[in-house]
Parts: sequence; C-alpha cells; structure tokens
Amino acid sequence: MKRLFFFLLLLSPSMCLLAQNTFEVKGFCISAPPSDQVGPFIDFLENELAPNGINTMVLRVDYNYAYESRPELRGENPLSKIQVKQIVNKCKTLNINIIPQVNLLGHQSWHSEHTKLLQVYPEFDETPHIALPENYVWPNDDGLYCKSYCPLHPKVHEVVFDLMDEILDVFEADAFHAGMDEVFYLADDNCLRCKGMDPAALYAGELIKINNHLSQRGARLWIWGDRLIDGAQTDIGMWEASMNNTARAIDMIPKSVVICDWHYEKAFPTAAYFAIKGFDVITCPWRKPEVAVDQVKMMHDFKMNSTPEMAAHYLGMMQTYWSSTTKFIEEQKASTGNEANAVTCFKAMVNTMKTIESPYGKLE
Repeated sequence: MKRLFFFLLLLSPSMCLLAQNTFEVKGFCISAPPSDQVGPFIDFLENELAPNGINTMVLRVDYNYAYESRPELRGENPLSKIQVKQIVNKCKTLNINIIPQVNLLGHQSWHSEHTKLLQVYPEFDETPHIALPENYVWPNDDGLYCKSYCPLHPKVHEVVFDLMDEILDVFEADAFHAGMDEVFYLADDNCLRCKGMDPAALYAGELIKINNHLSQRGARLWIWGDRLIDGAQTDIGMWEASMNNTARAIDMIPKSVVICDWHYEKAFPTAAYFAIKGFDVITCPWRKPEVAVDQVKMMHDFKMNSTPEMAAHYLGMMQTYWSSTTKFIEEQKASTGNEANAVTCFKAMVNTMKTIESPYGKLE
C-alpha cells in the first residue's frame, strides 16, 4: 500500500500537468465594436473574457476599420487606429491573443446588401447576373445565401491583400482569419473566368494565394472548416459541410492552416478528421450548451487518447457569437441560466474546460 501511495505521488504531478495543458486555445469569436462602443468592449474583455480564461479572440473586423490604404472600403462608424491600439494594448495586459478576421472569398453580401468590397468593386462579383432581392428569403430560386468574389479576377488580390496587410499591422497580429466559410457560389457557369473549373481546385488555389501572402509576413492563416468536409458522405449537409464539391481541397492546401471546426447542432467528431489530415484544429460551438459540453469532452478524449504527434493538433475550443458585444451583454443580463443561447453555451464551454483542467476535475 505504501509503495502504491508513493507511486501515485510521483505520477500525479505529471497527470495534473497534462490535464492543465489540455486546451492551448480558449477562444472567443465576436464582431469588432463600432467606434462609439470601444469602452464597453474593453470592459467586456476585462470583466467577462479574461476572468473566464479566454486567451484567444478572433475579432471579426471586415470593413469596420478606417483603412488608410483603401479608404473607399471603410464601413460606417469604423474603428480608428487609436481605438484599435486601445483594444490591442488591453488584450496584451490580459494575455489575450487577437486574430483579426476579414471575410475572404465568400460572405460578400448579406441578405439584400453587398458588403463594402462588392459595393465599391462590383466587377469582382462571381455572380453579377444574380441580383440581390429587395426582400431576402431562404430558400430562393437563385440559391443565394451570400455572394462570393471571383478568385480569378486579375485585380481582386491587389485590394484584399492591402486590407490584410493593414489589419495585420494595426492589430500587431501574427495570425489572420480569412473566413472562407459557406462559399456557395464558386466556379459558376456564368463566370467567364471560372466556368467549368473544379471547385475544389479553385477553393484551394485561393487559400494558397492568401496563405502565401501571409507567410511572407510571418503570419499564420486561420479559416472555418466547413468547405473541407464532404456534406454528402458525412450526411452533415450544406451548411456545416460542403455540397458543392470543395471538400477535396483538403488534400491540396498547406498543413500550416488552422481549422476552426464549427458545429452548432451536434458534436460531430470532424476534429479527428482534420487532425488525421495533419491540421491543427479548434472546435467551435455557438448557442447550445449541451453541444458545447459534448464538444469539450470530445476534444479532451481525442487529445488524451492520441499519440503525442496527433494530440498536438487538438488546439482547443472557441465560442462563436454572431452579433455585437452589446447584444451579448444584454443576453447575459436577461439570462436565467436555463435557456439555450450563446451566453449559456459560453458558460458551459468554459466551465467544462475548467473542470477538466482542474487537478480534481471529474468528467461524468
């Protein structure tokens, strides 16, 4: 008995260390604040994200910055350089790594309005023959969810690379999130440049161009992972996976890309697929706390039951939120703790991670 007790004393520190290092990334994804909400946003970082152990923030900037290189692409009420530096400096003190995002390729419109890129440069539109409706509904005859830019337009990268460079500089970032999710318009039959081409090759080619540009700056590319999953083979479908033949791109792209593997209705084990393919992966919930709990446990199980080489690919978790911090705070105040929304999902995610990483944590 004494020998067993002594053995456990020797073993427990390493076991505790392993548990405490389970989640390298404890992330939160949210839109950047408008310029008149920077103060409340900084309070949110200090009072909500940092106390919950968040160490990584994907900040969806898009056109909400006063670009100097491309002032024509400034959105309404954009962040100034001084305001961005306030956010950057606060994150430094809180040990939160900022990864700025600008949606590339897809998500170039929303409902009945183009995003700034296609407003200013309509010639970049992959499907200019499809008009945005006055009253948007889904589903629709055009299969319109969001517009894409044409990845083969000869001038599109001059513009988007300027945005990327300026965003990397002002946020002092060593990684960049390019979105690239839910790309439904690609290799369109009416596009003179893309017609008849392989969607997987087009998707991979665009990702490689973006990645190569970032690599020259010493920055790492992050993307959402849905276009790299075969929606038919997995039966996951067209939203959280691809039904338009882009999934084969997974074997054409650099392994340095970080995959943000989002699933909102069920804890699909696709993180293992990405890891087996050689990619670092982060699992992302949204608004169902039970899904977040299952995802955290799943990532923990993957990491604990893998070889060291494979375990290193399971980086952690990231809560996603698709509205403003103001809305998140409002939901917090109204929350009873029993409803299924992003607030309760976030709490479930961070609390489950804390339990796992505690030396005395126990998973049920």
